Amino acid sequence: MGIGVGILLIVVGAILTFAVETTVAGLDLDAVGWILMLAGAAGLILFLYMSRRRRAPGVVVAERRSYDDVGRPPA
Repeated sequence: MGIGVGILLIVVGAILTFAVETTVAGLDLDAVGWILMLAGAAGLILFLYMSRRRRAPGVVVAERRSYDDVGRPPA
């Protein structure tokens, strides 16, 4: 799940929880909205945690050049 899907779940859940006044038989839209918001928040947290782990410092390669010629530097 990426950032976009997590934000989408939070937005859809907030709309269902706070903006929709319709009742559906056998389904509590407020509970569905809260579940979607929690799933979106958990997805965002996991995505940020995993992307930070991927960027862990790795091996750094440094290249040094030395010239034995005394006098003019290479052109």
